[in-house]
Amino acid sequence: MNRLEEIEKTITPILEQEKMELVDLQYAGESGRKVLRVFIDKEGGVRLDDCERMSSVIGAVLDKSDPITEPYVLEVSSPGLDRVLKKEKDFVKFKGKKARISLFAPVDGQRNFSGPILEAGGGKIKIDDVTGKTVELELDRIARARLEPEI
Repeated sequence: MNRLEEIEKTITPILEQEKMELVDLQYAGESGRKVLRVFIDKEGGVRLDDCERMSSVIGAVLDKSDPITEPYVLEVSSPGLDRVLKKEKDFVKFKGKKARISLFAPVDGQRNFSGPILEAGGGKIKIDDVTGKTVELELDRIARARLEPEI
């Protein structure tokens, strides 16, 4: 199990207890320091006080379990309007919403797709692409997917 998987396994039950979900985890070096970013969400959206409270809780739990042995900065925030879509349940939850999707390798000469999510299940999603085609994509071929904010 890698470091991020260990952190996810440690903090997911705490978030679920608070009726929140873990949307994404990122651990990277920036400006000579390590930063752990935890993106959370809940029904009705996450507020600043939710992030502050969960930062304290998550920080205490991670200090105790110690999955990161080097100094790091913990940031807890909402996923934003253009939230990342990683798991099949994310695509199911946002069925009908527009998404931007990039693949690791092209399918029929196309690597980037954009349009409403039509279906999700069985390790695949269907999207009504801006090219006018309905495209079925395998989740394991998706490099990046985000909601496309509708204003």
